[in-house]
Order: sequence, then C-alpha cells, then structure tokens
Amino acid sequence: MKFEMKSFLIPDFSLEKSAPSDSEGLQDQTRREFGRFCRVSQILQLHKIVPARLWRTRKNPGLPRKISKSSSDLPNDPFGANFAIAKFGIILALLILQAQALFAEDLSDEAFLDKLQHDTFNYFWQEANPSNGLIRDSSSPGSPCSIAAVGFGLVSICIAEKRGWIDRRDAYNRVLTTLKTFYNDLQTEHGFFYHFVDMNTGKRVWNSELSSIDTALFIAGALFCGEYFKGTKVDQLARLLYRRVDWAWMSNGKNIICMGWKPESGFLPYYWDSYSELIILYALAIGSPTHPIPQSSWRAWKRPVGSYGDHTLVYSYTGSLFTYMYSHAWIDFRKLMDEEINYWENSIKAIKANRQYCINNKDKFSTYDEDCWGLTASLGPDGYKAYGAKPGLGFHDGTIAPFAAISSMPFYREYAMRAARSMYEKYGDRMYWKYGFKDSFNLTRNWWAKDYLGINQGIIVLMIENARSGMVWDYFMKNDAIKRWYLKCLTTQSTCPTIE
Repeated sequence: MKFEMKSFLIPDFSLEKSAPSDSEGLQDQTRREFGRFCRVSQILQLHKIVPARLWRTRKNPGLPRKISKSSSDLPNDPFGANFAIAKFGIILALLILQAQALFAEDLSDEAFLDKLQHDTFNYFWQEANPSNGLIRDSSSPGSPCSIAAVGFGLVSICIAEKRGWIDRRDAYNRVLTTLKTFYNDLQTEHGFFYHFVDMNTGKRVWNSELSSIDTALFIAGALFCGEYFKGTKVDQLARLLYRRVDWAWMSNGKNIICMGWKPESGFLPYYWDSYSELIILYALAIGSPTHPIPQSSWRAWKRPVGSYGDHTLVYSYTGSLFTYMYSHAWIDFRKLMDEEINYWENSIKAIKANRQYCINNKDKFSTYDEDCWGLTASLGPDGYKAYGAKPGLGFHDGTIAPFAAISSMPFYREYAMRAARSMYEKYGDRMYWKYGFKDSFNLTRNWWAKDYLGINQGIIVLMIENARSGMVWDYFMKNDAIKRWYLKCLTTQSTCPTIE
C-alpha cells in the first residue's frame, strides 16, 4: 500500500502544536514507542491488527476519528481499558501508518528534496509575526527575532512563491511588510541593526550588539528580494536599506570590519580578520554605492591554509561547516578566482574533510558514520557550540546537525543526498517534525534537540534551491553592488568547476 506524503501531522489529534515540546508525558511516551514500533512495523505489519471501526466515523469514513477528552464518549469502554490507554493506542497506530509513508523507500530524490525544502520553509512562514515580518531566532517559546534569520527568510519566501507553495501576492506583501518594518521601526545606528530584537516591538533584546555580519545577511536577503521583485516598492526599499549602511564606520578606522558595536561600550574588540563566513560581508561593504570600504580591505583578512588527510584548503578557525557555505548561499563562486583560490572548490575540499573527519572518529562517537556527518556550529547537549572539523580547531563531541550535510547539496550532491535520506530514515521518528529536521542530535549521549534554529533552517532552503535550480545565485548575481565587488577584487574563469 502506498500513502500520499503531504504532511507528517496526524489530523485531529493536535500533534502539530504539541510536537515541539518534549515535556508532556503522553508525547514522550508516544515518541519512544513510535521509534521502537516504526523499526519493526514493516515486519509485523501492526496496522493490520487495528480494526477500521476504531478509527473511522460514519460521516468521514476515510479520516481518523477525533477522540473527545470526555469519557462519556466511550460509555462502554470498547477498548477494554481506560480512555488514556485507548487514546494512546490509536495515536500510536496512526503514527505507524504515517511513518510508513514518511520513510517510504520508493520516494524519488526530487520528491524527497521537495518535501524537505517545503517543510523547512514553513518555519519562516509560521514562526513569523505577520504584522511586521519579524522571524523568530528559534522555535523555542518566547524566542526573539534574529535579523539574520529574517535575511534567510526573505529569500525563502521568494523560493516558496516560485515553487507554488504560497501565492505571489502573499509573498510580495510579507516581504514588503518586513522591509517597511526594518526601514521605519527597528532601532538602527549608521544603518546597522541589533542582532536580536523583540518580535512585536522591534526593540533590542538580550543586550545584543549591532551586528555587522547579521546586518549583512539581512541586507543580502533584502537585495535578493529587490532583484526578484524588480521595479517594485520592495526593490526601492531594499536599495534604501542598503544605501544607509555605513560600512566604513563599522571598520572603526581599520582596514577590516569590526564584528559589532554596543551603545554602552562602543566597538567590540573582535574583527573579521580571517577566512570564515565573512565574504558576503566584505562583498557588500566593498560594493556599497554610498559608504564603501576600500578595495584594499579585501586583501587585509587572512587566508590560512591547512590540511586534513588529502584535503588542503583555506580554512576557518573553528572548522565549522557553515562557514564554508553562508556566502555561497547568495554568491555563485564557480567562475570567480581570488588570485589562486576558487572558493567553490575550496568549500568542496572542506566538506570532504569534514565528512572524512567524522568517519575517522566513528569509533569514538556512535553518531558518526559514512552517511551521518556534518560538524558545524549548532545546539548540543551542553548548549550552543562551535563544532567543527580539521583543518581548524576541530572541536566535537558526537553532535551532528543535519543541516550541515544537507546544505552541502550544491557541492557534493551524492553524499549529501545519502546523508539526508539516511538520517531521515533512521532518525526521523525523533528528528523530523513539522519544520523538517530539528537542529541536531547526539547518539552517544542520547540527546536530541527540541528546537529549530532560523539561520540553520534558512541555509537548508537556499542551498537545496541552488542545487535544484541555481535560483538564488541567478538573481543575486545580477545586483550592481555584487558586480562592483567582484570586478574590483576577483577575476573570472571561462568555465565552471563540475558539480559533484
């Protein structure tokens, strides 16, 4: 029997609302039992022992029965047990049926990617304040807005419209609302925005800094939308937001860009001075039509070279995989050369080194194997950590973030697809819910993230789209500022490296 895979949610049982919280006893019990039963259900075919009369109604013979919390609905206790056990049994039976659809082996790669990308996009539509467009930093209750998550979300909304998941007018209005909020309502200094702001008021929270990189990621998202909705109010607002950012001010008299500024203490003591996700920041700063930093700033940051096994590359200090991907979400580096460096090929080497590092350490940590890899900054058993591989610091504790391997899709499609499907099939009962994969997990410590993080959701949506169509690259590379940057700082080669 084949099932249509439209949603992992079970109708009428309100699991969509309760799934993110693992604290409720029934959900904990359901999830534990679900994990056990899903692995043996194909052999035992447990669904055949659940009589149809227990979960069909006369009016809706094809739908699961909605069970009332009132015991009066079951006066004769037809399940032969108390109501709580009966409810649990029906939920479990339906979860088994749904699991067979969710983990169907005959789903094509394209259909799998479409489902994964669509589910992940839903984070940006549902975890947003529709009145102002602000998007939560995480799915944790009470989470503030992350301006970087908004940058990823803006692009994701355009992708969703292009794919037909949302109406074009709805997409345009949400983007326009967001840009108006940033232009008119958010606190700003020299055009930069605070890292975290209140979801309703837009005011600074958590004593956060004016963030140069997070402002850059928001601006990149806004400029993409300007290209996508060319000649509209969105295009106008995106350009106005970009033009008022004073990148030279954030350099604080140096030839490199400071990481941030606080009104209480001034500029932070940290600068973007070595290879990392910084390329998108420098590209926007050098290409600015109003407040550019000098071209010489491009050569001012370090490009350390190191090796792991057979892979020699320009590496980031932490070795976190996201640092090799964020700039690539917007910029198509395949034909761009930074003297002898092609950052596309460099990221392929980093991805291969990261995967090999996991394989070489699989005897130490049970999470790792040939199809379960991806060390990057993420949630972990001891909080948010800058996990990574060598070359680089290479700190790790057995925690894998699915988004790392999935976001490798444009570079290393075969192994990224294998990793995504393997984690989906093996751990989907614990990891895959209404917004796709939760942030991370650690088998060695039997730890599973409860939350989604906006920026990690965003890189999944953008990089899957680049792997499928190149859409983000196609629009963003049309922007005049990006052209100014690469014509000043880079050279081009006539052919693109092969996508693996």
